[in-house]
Amino acid sequence: MKKETIIKITAEFSRALVGAVFVFSGLVKAIDPIGNSIKIREYLSSFGLDYFLWTDDMLSFGQAALEFTLGFCLLMGVYRKLITFCTLLVMCFMTPLTLYLALFNPVSDCGCFGDALIITNWQTFYKNMVLLPCTVFLYIYCRRLTPFYSYKAYWFIVPFSFFFCIAFCFRNYDHLPILDFRPYKVGNNIFRLMEIPEDAPQAEYRFIYEKDGVKKEFALEDAPADDSTWTYVDSKQIRKGFIPKISSFELYNEEGENIGMKILSQSEPLFLLVAPALEQASDQHIEAINLVYDFAREKRYLFYCVTASSPEGIEEWQKNTGADYPFLTGDDVVLKTMIRSSPGLILIKEGTILAKWHHNDIPNENRLAETITACLGETPLPESDTGETAVMPAKGNRQEGERWLRIISGFVLPLLLIWVYDFLRNRRTRKKKNRFTNS
Repeated sequence: MKKETIIKITAEFSRALVGAVFVFSGLVKAIDPIGNSIKIREYLSSFGLDYFLWTDDMLSFGQAALEFTLGFCLLMGVYRKLITFCTLLVMCFMTPLTLYLALFNPVSDCGCFGDALIITNWQTFYKNMVLLPCTVFLYIYCRRLTPFYSYKAYWFIVPFSFFFCIAFCFRNYDHLPILDFRPYKVGNNIFRLMEIPEDAPQAEYRFIYEKDGVKKEFALEDAPADDSTWTYVDSKQIRKGFIPKISSFELYNEEGENIGMKILSQSEPLFLLVAPALEQASDQHIEAINLVYDFAREKRYLFYCVTASSPEGIEEWQKNTGADYPFLTGDDVVLKTMIRSSPGLILIKEGTILAKWHHNDIPNENRLAETITACLGETPLPESDTGETAVMPAKGNRQEGERWLRIISGFVLPLLLIWVYDFLRNRRTRKKKNRFTNS
């Protein structure tokens, strides 16, 4: 009995741990499917699989839904043998992969938890070294797991959780992510995120010099840089310094002048239409974008289109869309980090991000006026259908909570109804069996 109790407790603990990690991993990928797609492209390029880059979005959706479904079904005890086997297969694939990433570092981080929780490749490998034995144990003792539904309800749980996650991915793909884990989220001030505290730790390096065939390490102040008898060999970082969330904000005009910090300092609202690659940007809502530009000119607000495209790409965009607004160029990675839409619209004032819109949700003139009034004053902003317009975090908390409540209710209520139906059906079945036995 004691052995059975230990096995039962260990199995349930492993189920909770592995299931929670898989659900969290799938959920954060579903919240930001474009970010996950970017990470998948990075993987494919690192392994020389550029031919499969076109599958990035499909793989992003599928990975998020698979991880979420495996984790949720594991927590619910659905198809215990099959789900634990599939989970074990995933871990048997991911563990050696993360070991390779840790040893050779082809990508900076694995992206397993998206931008919600960035961990190093070695930390990812250590995490998998904990999860792998748990999944092995779960597969061996899967029958010890307590199911929350009867077998007859499994047909609904698996496809429902999978396709619900797919639908959630589409929602965050066709609009801005419901949660923004990046530094350029609404309410953040770019200037503050670039600041380095006075007491911040400084990076420390060691410099390697060679003399008479002997190599020696020196600190910066002791390095024999002026001694010709020593030959510089290499340097290495032994301690990382403080890294601000935003290291720089560089935007260049046609003359090649960096005016990023200058335009951020404007006391009036500023519109940035962000399109990392104009060649791939959507042109379905050009009329709405042009109306925003007309509104900005009427109110004497600055309006720029920021891109990483070449002058030829900018010229082609202007010819196809009739764009009359000025263009700035910036780093492709920074622009993709700023907003998950191409193009996407950002409203900024004095370095603070006041609002962001996906190109599918570009507001009309009245909505823009309401947004700017709400951002600059204290009047509440009416909630939009998609929730893409957020003023400041303190003012948007209620709307954000309501959006999450609708999403969670849409997932939990059908599962709860199925559970109640399953419970009542099983109770009727047991009563019939008891009557038959007694008779």
